[in-house]
Amino acid sequence: MQGLDEQANDPTFQNIWQEFQWRGLVHVSTDPQALEKALTEDTLTYYIGFDPTAASLHLGHLVQLLNMRRLQLAGHRPLGLVGGSTGLIGDPRQTSERVLNSREVVAQWVESLRGQIQRFLSFEGDNAARMVNNLDWTAGLSALDFLRDIGKSFRVGTMIKKEIVAKRLNSEEGISYTEFSYQILQGMDFLELYRQYGCTLQLGGSDQWGNLTSGTELIRKVEGEHVHAMGSPLITNSDGTKFGKSEGNAIWLDPELTTPYAFYQFWLNTADADVVDRLKVFTFRTRAEIEELARLTEEEPFRRQAQKTLAYDVCSLVHGSEATDKVIAASEALFGRGDIAALDEPTLVAATAELPHAQVPAGRLPQVADLLLATQLASSKSEARRFLREGAVSVNGAKAAGEDAVVADEDLLHGRYLVLRRGKKNMALVTVQD
Repeated sequence: MQGLDEQANDPTFQNIWQEFQWRGLVHVSTDPQALEKALTEDTLTYYIGFDPTAASLHLGHLVQLLNMRRLQLAGHRPLGLVGGSTGLIGDPRQTSERVLNSREVVAQWVESLRGQIQRFLSFEGDNAARMVNNLDWTAGLSALDFLRDIGKSFRVGTMIKKEIVAKRLNSEEGISYTEFSYQILQGMDFLELYRQYGCTLQLGGSDQWGNLTSGTELIRKVEGEHVHAMGSPLITNSDGTKFGKSEGNAIWLDPELTTPYAFYQFWLNTADADVVDRLKVFTFRTRAEIEELARLTEEEPFRRQAQKTLAYDVCSLVHGSEATDKVIAASEALFGRGDIAALDEPTLVAATAELPHAQVPAGRLPQVADLLLATQLASSKSEARRFLREGAVSVNGAKAAGEDAVVADEDLLHGRYLVLRRGKKNMALVTVQD
């Protein structure tokens, strides 16, 4: 729960449905009027499923995690489902078949994702959250029982009309029976959660709409009850590019895969055209606060106050306020507004990961001029000496003393690092190798 902002109960809104609408979190739903009424007048049990197809969740999942949290803050009861069985199958992708992972790997990923999901939920009070695993009700199910009890309620004609299935059927690779059957398994999840916990609402991304409605239709056919599904829009940048990708790599919630420093910088670099929408979707800031940040973005964009607020809030939600404060301290130190020697080693390494880098052997350290040349902060030894004479070079935040400046072992950060700066913006990292 650390880092979660409890200002989600925005008095501007009369009900959570209106808030979801204002934040742009509703792309499609089964019955908007009935769902608004249910969310306003009843306490609903709802769920979102997360498949362990990787060791960590990413930014696309974060939308759903925060949606779960918003609904819980509004008084509704969440079920966090980790797909121990659906993760063994794999949700159909747009392009090609998934590579099936081993049971051992999937089991490890189930535990990893469970820990990430739990951070965003409260397990106390009248609407305490519960974690569930669909392997619990599928592991002992025989193929005959599955076909007789569940499969008979699905029509192939309807299944092949689902958008992603239709795309795959029309592709060269086609789709296997395994992935084709995924929607049946997800539909069965909703039915099981309806029976066990009275769950009447499933949320997910709009690209999952076919799978979501498989569950609502199954419950209607088997139980004769109408339940709800809601799909949030897929997030894209204002220029049309896919959100959450950085040079082809996903932004992960696991700090081992995407460091808190890189995570914070991702949000800090949000374009002015996107930042207000990101604040609505990824923070718990109130409408009044977001409107004020929108005004500042329009009138004083150079201050980047909206981006700073966004980066701090989201990084705190995912990694905690302590890690976020360390990240900010690292940024300040790198740009000469803090003590770079005070940074712990993981934060220093993450903060300097994108800098030009040179390695030197342990022993007698070369002169600073040689280090400038090795890191390409200078194009020649004479140029390096000129920079030093002019006082334009610092080492670990301290100005280098003259053109013959040297460094000693005691100058090394954590016994192995030197951060060089030439001028205000040109920086590099030197690592001393044993």
